[in-house]
Amino acid sequence: MSSCPSVTTFRQTYGPWAVVLGASDGTGEAFARALDTRGVNVVLVARREPLLARIAADLAVETRTVATDLTDPGAVSGISDATGDLDVGLVIYNAGADPNSAALVDQPLDAQLAMVQRNCAAVLETSHRFGRRLLDRGRGGLVLVTSGTAWAGGATLATYGATKAFDLLLAESLWAEWRPAGVDALALVLGATDTPSLSRRIEEHGGEFGELADPAEVADEVLEHLGDGPTWSYGMPDPEGGSPFGSMRRRDAVELMSTVATSARRAAD
Repeated sequence: MSSCPSVTTFRQTYGPWAVVLGASDGTGEAFARALDTRGVNVVLVARREPLLARIAADLAVETRTVATDLTDPGAVSGISDATGDLDVGLVIYNAGADPNSAALVDQPLDAQLAMVQRNCAAVLETSHRFGRRLLDRGRGGLVLVTSGTAWAGGATLATYGATKAFDLLLAESLWAEWRPAGVDALALVLGATDTPSLSRRIEEHGGEFGELADPAEVADEVLEHLGDGPTWSYGMPDPEGGSPFGSMRRRDAVELMSTVATSARRAAD
């Protein structure tokens, strides 16, 4: 496990600019504030410009805001163009929460396709466009925020879990590809976190998620361990360890994941 880098070392490796996608609140906002304390300038990306402007006004570093919808197929090329004059050393793709909790066929198809665009296609394009820039500079990092639902399939988690599994394997593969060139890639496996997105979901759909992770603590821990890829599972006894399902049969893992997901919904009914 790597030691925590000093502020100066961190900025030299992952600065002078970072791009945080999904930065308007919750974990994304926490990442922006944690980067601010480390002296790294921040590009804040999300749909809601007023929220981005509020956060930018609170930061001591230089900022730039890009208001865009990551379900738009042209969003990532626009972000790349808007940051083309910046020396970007770190990209954090934090967008991609699941606003729904229902069986696949009970949800609108358009909503599922939009999730695939935001959680898969846009993540891939971000990794490709900014990955080349990171590799050309010979240092920096990429964090893809995924979910515990990536470990196994489960009822009411079909599209969301599948997209997050895509992100997990993509980050791990990029770690293997980029590590020899001095660029870090990290899959952050994150469980239920105390964010406005989760609060809205609980209000609309109900559910019991137990103790929630603190976004500020998540951000600080991840930035301290950017070099400890390919995977960091926040809140696990061994964050660098394997699947919490261990050697459990895939069928048993899916049944357990389904039980957890459906029990959360029943607790609210």
